[in-house]
Amino acid sequence: MKGKKRAAPTVAQHAALTGLLTAQAIVLSFLENLLPLLPFLPPGAKLGLSNLVVLYAAMDLSLPSALCIAVMKAFFVLVTRGGAAFAMSLCGGLLSALAMGLLLRMSQNRLGLVGVCVGGAVCHNLGQLLAACVLSASNLLFYLPALLLFGVLAGILTGVVIRLLLPALRKQLAVVVRHWEPSQ
Repeated sequence: MKGKKRAAPTVAQHAALTGLLTAQAIVLSFLENLLPLLPFLPPGAKLGLSNLVVLYAAMDLSLPSALCIAVMKAFFVLVTRGGAAFAMSLCGGLLSALAMGLLLRMSQNRLGLVGVCVGGAVCHNLGQLLAACVLSASNLLFYLPALLLFGVLAGILTGVVIRLLLPALRKQLAVVVRHWEPSQ
């Protein structure tokens, strides 16, 4: 369907897809929390699998949708893991979503999905570290080198995964929004 103009989703379709993606992000967050912590990783380090959904929303829906998903996921964390985890999830998720949205717009595909994911993962870790510093009223910046390294590695992994999942995510979009041809 090359050359055919992409029809914009209706408000209801956009809301339905944002809700579906939010549910997927919450499930990925829940499942990732079940994985055991590896002893050589920084405390609390996770792969950030739910950020795959946030990135997809920023790519094919809108940055506000991606931010909404990050906020809703943080409220899930509040209910399941408490206030400190909520603050860290909210700060990391919002900073990551903003970074990925801006990198997608500014890089014009020069960074590629892996580069955007690396930027998002590093920003997520920075946001969480800043929240932890505020919550604990102490300087935890000694974690910064380990978190940056882990962010780069996790970003590379999630960048590869999103490239593999993108066709399925876009097929989901096409089902929810009939006649809307996602960008290739």
